[in-house]
Formats: sequence, structure tokens, C-alpha cells
Amino acid sequence: MKLKTVTKRSGNSVVYDRRKIFNAIAGANRDASTASDKLSADDVERVTNSVEREISDRDGIGVEEIQNIVEQALMSHGFFDVAKQYIVYRYKHAQRRDAQKNLMDTYKDIFFTDSADVDFKRDNANINSDASMGIMLKLGTEGSKSFVDNYVLPEEFAVADKEDWIHIHDKDFSLITLNCCQIDLLKLFHGGFSTGHGFLREPNSIRAYSALACIAIQSNQNDQFQCGTLLQ
Repeated sequence: MKLKTVTKRSGNSVVYDRRKIFNAIAGANRDASTASDKLSADDVERVTNSVEREISDRDGIGVEEIQNIVEQALMSHGFFDVAKQYIVYRYKHAQRRDAQKNLMDTYKDIFFTDSADVDFKRDNANINSDASMGIMLKLGTEGSKSFVDNYVLPEEFAVADKEDWIHIHDKDFSLITLNCCQIDLLKLFHGGFSTGHGFLREPNSIRAYSALACIAIQSNQNDQFQCGTLLQ
């Protein structure tokens, strides 16, 4: 075996490690659709040996090229289901690499671009995204959204949100609290309601309705976020 180094996507060279090829094939094998599609330990070893023979004289070969050869080796041995799982594995990891790059590009915009020039820095009217704390909040928001998209949401929902078929409101808060899940005001106010300390009749004017709506929404937010903010 003459191969000593492998070129990473960054362009850096690392020492060749046979175990990475073996482990990648074994990982795809664990996701095989059925028990009959699974490879034996000897099969995994056999495919790994095939890949090694193919790349043995190509020092400095790139990671992507090795992965292409792994796919070809799996299919040439007739392990089509595991080859499919390996392709899916590569695709998901490529998506996550792209997501990381996109997140870093977003962070650059947060740090170095004025909110007047970037739409997403104006998507929350409650914060100033050019102020120091606004920038810190926005960094956390965008990082949280990226994590939810790539590690939490089912893929079809993440794609639908990205392509604007649906909108997941306050996705950045979805792992820590419910947000903007408000009381049905029409149902609450129809016929009046009891607070436990007295009875409020149904409001008869826009002013009264608006005042009670503000109190109900603020009360609901206080319950969710455990804050003590009072309406001024």
C-alpha cells in the first residue's frame, strides 16, 4: 500500500487512515433497509479492500474521490441498498457543510452589514439589530435556526420552510419555549368571562376590547416566559 496522504476538502493533507473507509461503510450498513440487505463483517472488509486496491497508487487523492470509489465498490459487489444508504449519508453531510458555510456568511452580515441593507436584520421589530445586544441576540437566533433545521426538524418540514411553502414562526425559540401561542380572544370575550376574582362583561367598544386584549396577551406572555413586565 503506497498511499500515505489524503487531501481534505480544505486542501490540507492528512495521513491516510484505512479505518475511516471501513467505518463509513459500516455506518451505511447499519442503516440498511432490511436485515437481508445488511453486509456481514467479512463483506465490509471485502469492500474496504477493494477500495484500497483502487486508490493504492494515488497518493494525495481527495476525500470526495475516495467516497465516489466507495460507492462504486459497493455497487460492483451488488450491495445496492447499502450503496444507497451511503449516498444518502454523503448528501446529508454535504447539506450540513453548506448550512455551516451559510451560517458563517450570515454571521458576517450580522457583524459587518447595516440593518438597512439586510432584510433578516429587520425581521424582529422589537430589537435594534445594529446595537450590541441586538447583534448578540441575532447571532443566537440565526445559530438556533440553523441547528433546528439540520438536527431537529424532519427534512421535509425544513425544506418546506426554506422554500416558503410554510412558515415556522419563532423557530429559534422552538426548543426552549412556546412563543406567540396566544389566547383565542374572540372565544374569551364572547359573553364575558370570570377571572376568579370577579366577572368581566363582554366589551362593547373598540377601546375596551383593545385594552382587555393587551392585558390578556401580556398575561399569556408572562405565563410562558415567567417575566414580571407590566404594561405601561
